[in-house]
Amino acid sequence: MAGRGSDRFAVRVLERIGQQLWGFPPRLMAPIVARLGAWPALGWFVRNMPRYERTLRILGPLRTHLACTLISLFNGCRYCSTGHLYAVELIYLEQRGSLFPLDARSVPQWIGLPPTELRRRMVDVLQQADLHGEVRCVDATLALASGAQRPVDAQEARIAHLVKMFRVLNDVGIAHSVEPDEAHDPLNKDAGLKARHHELRGAAR
Repeated sequence: MAGRGSDRFAVRVLERIGQQLWGFPPRLMAPIVARLGAWPALGWFVRNMPRYERTLRILGPLRTHLACTLISLFNGCRYCSTGHLYAVELIYLEQRGSLFPLDARSVPQWIGLPPTELRRRMVDVLQQADLHGEVRCVDATLALASGAQRPVDAQEARIAHLVKMFRVLNDVGIAHSVEPDEAHDPLNKDAGLKARHHELRGAAR
């Protein structure tokens, strides 16, 4: 009984953090607690979230979410890749005033692609989006995620931490078949931006 009580407490804490950060309680929190246990799950977030938040500030939200999307696609996690790609969409819409060329709803079509094809498709998307400077991020992220290289600078060290962090998140998302929820970014709380995105996606169909 005590274990179940501590599990409920941990889930409430983690969902409240998600609510504060992104405006909703993430569906992944209960499975993480079920997988790791209450106190190990809380400890894992205490160790990893501050560095993740620093990476968002240093690399910028778009590059960070792009890396998280690629790592999660490489690992085969629909939950995380959808949430972070939706974040990319909202960031791009806010910054550029237009739709990102890749719709988060297309994620299932990208799961299971070999790294070379994943790179080819993502580079094509970035070229369409006039984000040519992000191609280096794509190459570094896939090389680090596949173990083909080790980090060589501070930016790659941050991406390497994302690879390690998302190995846990993706494993849980896959094992529990967690359904996607919303964008994993504070912009998810911008109802007007989300409504505009929905309107533009509807018109683009």
